[in-house]
Amino acid sequence: MISLVIPLYNEEKLVDELMSRCLKVLNEIGDDFELIIIDDGSKDQTLEKLIDRKENEKRIKIISLSRNFGHQAAITAGLEFARGDFVAMMDGDLQDPPELITEMYILLKSGSFDIINGKRKSRKEGLQKRLLISIFHKIFGNVSGLKEIENVGNFSMFNRSVLLALLSLKEKIRYLPGLRSFIGFKQGFIEYDRKVRTDTKSKMHFKDLLALGLDAIFSFSKTPLKICIFLGIIGVIVFLFAGIYVLIAKIFGFALLGWSSTMLSIYFLGSIQLIFLGILGEYIFRIYKETQNRPIYFVKEIYD
Repeated sequence: MISLVIPLYNEEKLVDELMSRCLKVLNEIGDDFELIIIDDGSKDQTLEKLIDRKENEKRIKIISLSRNFGHQAAITAGLEFARGDFVAMMDGDLQDPPELITEMYILLKSGSFDIINGKRKSRKEGLQKRLLISIFHKIFGNVSGLKEIENVGNFSMFNRSVLLALLSLKEKIRYLPGLRSFIGFKQGFIEYDRKVRTDTKSKMHFKDLLALGLDAIFSFSKTPLKICIFLGIIGVIVFLFAGIYVLIAKIFGFALLGWSSTMLSIYFLGSIQLIFLGILGEYIFRIYKETQNRPIYFVKEIYD
C-alpha cells in the first residue's frame, strides 16, 4: 500500500489540478493507495473543494486541523495517520512534480534504498529567493554535518521502517528534511527541475523561510554557540592588549584625551553581548518549547 501525504493551506486554486495529477500517478502504480491531505487551517475554500473531490474518490483521506499549525506540523500529522508500506510526502504547490513518485516507488521496490529524496538541480523562483535558499543550504550543510541534503526538501518517499523511525523523533520544533537525513538508512536521490507556482503566489514569505532556516540550524547544530565562544575569546584578547596599551600610555604620559575610544569599546562589547544573548535565547526558547510538551497539532475533523 502507498500513502501520499500532502499539506495544504489556502490552496483552493490548485486543489483540482493537484488531486487530478496525484490520483493519476497513484492509479498507474496500483489500486492500493491512500491520498492523505492535511488542511492546515485554510481560510479559503480549500477544505470544501477537497470534500467535493472525496465524493468521487473514497481513497482520499482529509485531516482538518483546528487552526494553522505550520507546514512541518501538518506533514507530521499526515505521517502519523499514514498506513502505507511506502509513504511519500510532498508540498501542495505543484512545484515538485507528483509524476516522479512512480520512479521513487520503483527504486524503493528494488530494495536498493530505504529513502528516495527529490533533489532540485535547478529552481525557477525569483533570483532573491533562489539566492536566500542557496545560502541557507550551504550554511545548514556545513554547520549540521548533513551536507547530503543540499537542495533537498520535503519531497521524498520511504518505506515503513523509515516512517516508524521518523515518528519516534518527538521534538516539537521540526525540520523534516534534516530529521530524515539524521535517522540514516540507505538514501537515494532523484534530480529534477523545480517549477514555479502556477498561480505565481508563494505561501512561504521571507519571514517564514527565515523562521524555518533558524529552526533547522538551531535544531541540528551547536555552531552558533561556538561562534559566541570564538568571538568572546577574540574580544578578550583585543581588549587585553588595549588595556595594556592604555596603562602604558598613562604611565608615560601620552594617553589620548577624549571619549571616542571609550565609547567605541562600550558599543563593541555591548553589541557582542546582545548577539550572545540572542543566540542563547534561541536555544533557551527551544528548550522551553520542548519542556512544555504540547501537541504540535490538533485535529478538528477527519473525513475518511
